[in-house]
Amino acid sequence: MLRPSFASGTLIALCLAVAGCTTADPTVYSGLASAPQLRPNTQDQTGRTPYRYKGPVDWRSYSKIIVDPVSVYGGPDSQFVKIADADKSLLAAYMQQQFVEKLRTRFAIATIPGPGTLRLHLTLTGAKTTTPVLGPFTHIDVGGGVYNTVQSARGREGSMTGSVNYAVELYDASTNRLLLAYVTKQYPNALNIGASFSSLEASKVGIRKGAEALLAEIQ
Repeated sequence: MLRPSFASGTLIALCLAVAGCTTADPTVYSGLASAPQLRPNTQDQTGRTPYRYKGPVDWRSYSKIIVDPVSVYGGPDSQFVKIADADKSLLAAYMQQQFVEKLRTRFAIATIPGPGTLRLHLTLTGAKTTTPVLGPFTHIDVGGGVYNTVQSARGREGSMTGSVNYAVELYDASTNRLLLAYVTKQYPNALNIGASFSSLEASKVGIRKGAEALLAEIQ
């Protein structure tokens, strides 16, 4: 039988070496309408939002927003890791609900293009579930706690924990001019043990964080 300290060390070594511990950083997904405009985001040091575009815009001139139904990306460069189609649909519906809920605190939700109206298109491009058993274990195990503490300080994802990748494309609804676009990966703080007990909870936490981040940017 492995001694606890040896088992912990072995587990952490595996987390550092095995690609399944974390998901790949988002890429410029070829099927996105905004792909030609996306550029490396030199301000991002975490890999969370590696590509973005922002045009000249005064967010204060907008008071309404149309939120398109969330798309599930089907391109060959998608980053879904063993996610069932039903779970993709569930996450897309949850993303729709969370972004609408958050954005309605700043904008009136509209359905028809017009002056002072934004149009938001979200595309779910990837997701990874929390690894059963190992996900919670790495949050309570001594060795796993050390690894996740380091990850938390770096702003990176915890070991064996789920995440979500998606694209944001924000347009002027009247002219269809692209105002803001980026691809991002969102996930819970590496020390958030509560997000590790359900296979999709970490992805849902990431979606909620992403909705808050978008609202903060376009206030």
